[in-house]
Amino acid sequence: MAITETVKYGIIGVGMMGREHLINLHHLRIQGVAVVCIADPHVLSQQLALELAQSFDWPLKVFSGHQELLDSGLCDVVVVSSPNMTHYQILMDILNHPKAHHVLVEKPLCTTVADCRKVVNAARKRPDVLVQVGLEYRYMPPVAKLIEIVKGGTLGQVKMVAIREHRFPFLVKVNNWNRFNANTGGTLVEKCCHFFDLMRLFAGANPVRVMASGAVDVNHKDEIYDGKVPDIIDNAYVIVEFDNGARGMLDLCMFAEGSKNEQEISVVGHSGKGEAFVPENIVLYGSRVGGRDGVQTLKAEDERIKYEGLHHGSSYLEHLNFLSAIREKGAKTPAVDLQDGLISVAMGVAAQVSIEKGRFVTIEEVLGERNCEPST
Repeated sequence: MAITETVKYGIIGVGMMGREHLINLHHLRIQGVAVVCIADPHVLSQQLALELAQSFDWPLKVFSGHQELLDSGLCDVVVVSSPNMTHYQILMDILNHPKAHHVLVEKPLCTTVADCRKVVNAARKRPDVLVQVGLEYRYMPPVAKLIEIVKGGTLGQVKMVAIREHRFPFLVKVNNWNRFNANTGGTLVEKCCHFFDLMRLFAGANPVRVMASGAVDVNHKDEIYDGKVPDIIDNAYVIVEFDNGARGMLDLCMFAEGSKNEQEISVVGHSGKGEAFVPENIVLYGSRVGGRDGVQTLKAEDERIKYEGLHHGSSYLEHLNFLSAIREKGAKTPAVDLQDGLISVAMGVAAQVSIEKGRFVTIEEVLGERNCEPST
């Protein structure tokens, strides 16, 4: 596909994240992309997306449902950025549609492991469709630099990965659908699948078992929806053991606005240590031999980023990567595939179950079988 041939996108779900995708794709206009249609049952979201598109001089066809968008035949690629609990049915409808639509689906892939499995199986029957999962934290410049350092062997065999996310509470969404586990899959699926994906990537291995402790301690306790108080946890510690002996640890707090960095990632190998800080965009790394005085500091930047947006440019790079895979016409697979999406959800589900049961939970227990290859 020549770059002069426009790749036409449709966006299903144009709430906050859907509009963020619209802006990112506008900044990729020079790459030969256009958003031509959107689908969303929420009229205000439609209007806000239309206003954005008009400011970009992009005429949009508006649909209230995703099936109408698919049936229209207007687009080649679909971005699914609707609420988590809608992903499964939308993805199945895309994969079962006569017309092939490539898909970028926001994380988490689905809210349950069973639904993720069904999507994976349906996708196997559609080799003409590329599906990339929106685990875009991999592309944040400091994280990408740390991945490069780890994969280059600088730190030796990875033994420990510690990720701290200290941040603000969940944002306001349409009808605040994100306040309940039934809609999101739980905080450790909804938010933390990003970090479980990174742990697996850094460790170069698959998770074996998970132990977690968490609770609803501060946020959303005074909110009531249809007589129900939100049940999403706002803080947790999670320990993950991998099949190569590496360990991961997540420290999550969602009432920690007084933090310099929202994410701090530490990776320690048998011969060195690396750290990434977001949004400070700093990477530190050093060796055991060099000690404290030998630690190097890098400012992590990526000149390809034309729009920083909500995720420090990572969504822009995610789209750039997926567009490249689309244009390669099957010669290049998506960087973050359905298997990555499935395992990141399984790790989050195991952590949620561990909190409920008060014990270690094996990945085999939530996955049903272990047939997953480590990320490369």
